[in-house]
Amino acid sequence: MRAALIGALVWLACGPVWATTCENRSHLGNSYTVCTVDLTQEKLHLFLRDDNDKVYGGFNAINQALGADGKTLGFAMNAGMYHEDRAPVGLYLEDGHQEMGLVTSAGPGNFGLLPNGVLCLRDGRADVIETLRFAREKPACTDASQSGPMLVIDGELHPRFLVDATSRYVRNGVGTTADGHIAQFVISNGLVTFYEFGSFFRDVLNLPQALYFDGNVSRLYAPDLGRHDPGRRLGPIIGTVARKAP
Repeated sequence: MRAALIGALVWLACGPVWATTCENRSHLGNSYTVCTVDLTQEKLHLFLRDDNDKVYGGFNAINQALGADGKTLGFAMNAGMYHEDRAPVGLYLEDGHQEMGLVTSAGPGNFGLLPNGVLCLRDGRADVIETLRFAREKPACTDASQSGPMLVIDGELHPRFLVDATSRYVRNGVGTTADGHIAQFVISNGLVTFYEFGSFFRDVLNLPQALYFDGNVSRLYAPDLGRHDPGRRLGPIIGTVARKAP
């Protein structure tokens, strides 16, 4: 018992501390990886550009930058749609600096499939907020990323999702609890429809609000699962930061 306790203390002193928990779950024959962040214990960060205004584009570049301060990513995933130059399609706010404004109009593609929404980060909480409500209420976010469509709105699936849809992609997104204390980030481990993906947030995670980040380009960094998904260069990325092992 004493040896086990000593070993645990050594790990805490020397190893990276990953408070975020990631696990694999299934629903309706599909597999998903879920990473749960408790905002009362951890802080979420958005990443787009480094100190030289160069787009990070991936998890390795962020880890390299964090490493200079003895830190590393605890977990991360892509966090919203972007243009060819990796600039965000909709609202993007990082550490109080706004790079792109809020888009409230309908448009082409999944982003413009209204209602869409915004992930708003504030001290000790994270909230998925439908875009028109966000425009009305103007919450004081320190960081924010707009994407679309919404997956779950006030406990209901997006009205355009069809149970017999045939469009399938690897998809990722985020849902938040009503009090904003818990954010759950999900990526499918296979090809799923919007209806299947949204149903996972609503029926399994029981989250009242959930937002789609992207499909096909979806990627996850979860070191506690030994996962570092390869793929094309990304735009906005969200994650937690942990102390790096010495």
